[in-house]
Amino acid sequence: MKRYLIIRLSSIGDIVLTTPVVRCLKAHCDAGDEVHFLTKPQFAGILESNPNVDKVLTLKPRLMDTIREIRAGGYNCIIDLHHNLRSFVIKRLTGVKSYSFNKINVRKWLLVHLKINVMPDVHIVDRYFGAAARLGVVNDHQGLDFFVPKELDDYPETILPEQFKQGYVCAVIGATHPTKQIPPDKMVQILNAAQMPVCLIGGKDVLESAATIERDLTVPCYNGVGQFSLNQSAAIVRDAEVVLTPDTGMMHIAAAFGKRIVSLWGNTVPELGMYPYLADADSKIFETKGLRCRPCSKIGYRKCPKWHFKCMNMLNADEVAAAISKTTANNQ
Repeated sequence: MKRYLIIRLSSIGDIVLTTPVVRCLKAHCDAGDEVHFLTKPQFAGILESNPNVDKVLTLKPRLMDTIREIRAGGYNCIIDLHHNLRSFVIKRLTGVKSYSFNKINVRKWLLVHLKINVMPDVHIVDRYFGAAARLGVVNDHQGLDFFVPKELDDYPETILPEQFKQGYVCAVIGATHPTKQIPPDKMVQILNAAQMPVCLIGGKDVLESAATIERDLTVPCYNGVGQFSLNQSAAIVRDAEVVLTPDTGMMHIAAAFGKRIVSLWGNTVPELGMYPYLADADSKIFETKGLRCRPCSKIGYRKCPKWHFKCMNMLNADEVAAAISKTTANNQ
């Protein structure tokens, strides 16, 4: 029996983006081989229902405790899909044979800081596969995976109003960094123009924004912000007709379910390689091109460094709404 350990410590979207490697590695394994996954405790729920993961390990408060657990685990190989200082220390001190993916940080730096685009036209999922290639693992091109626990099979039918059964927009309010978030007034303009029932999802950190949006909407709205667990939010995404989202983890969960995605990009750009992977053919990406300040970061900031936030504020709400409702902007 062989035992493989995949490392991706954070965050939601990045972990979901590793799932094709997990699936293809498991398919490549012989009977009895095991695939384990190391991540931070708060992200373990993303993987616990994944049938391709035999065991989820969580990072301990003391790194040496994690290293001891890995040493005792009898691993034949580590596939490092995080490739940072912490994962380097884990690999070095466990002594397990390992493979890592190329983060191409120099190319990212050139794009973000000098606006020189030498990024390869390769999605990060395919770059992840570079770490597993030495094992003979190849991409099956079946997309991303997300497995909602079976107890949520009938969710959200049990909570959403009757009119939502004819189809609704799942609107993702939050994002880890505010410069990725869709401004509340822009969200209201888009959703009112789209004229579809709306379910709002997001964490407790965006409760105020969600309340503002709910107050100003003229379409049926269910405000689930701060109420749902990650898996409950995923079930809302799974059953939506269309998902309106910034560049965030829920965008990748929507891609895993094959949903029609309308994504709005602020300070980040799709050229960084983390756009919706193998998304529905009718999915749309909206971004304000031609801004000299964009991208200003590969991750995000608390506030727009230029204070104008043109990357989001200049997006055409009617065009986005038309993509949601699948009409033309002239008919709005």
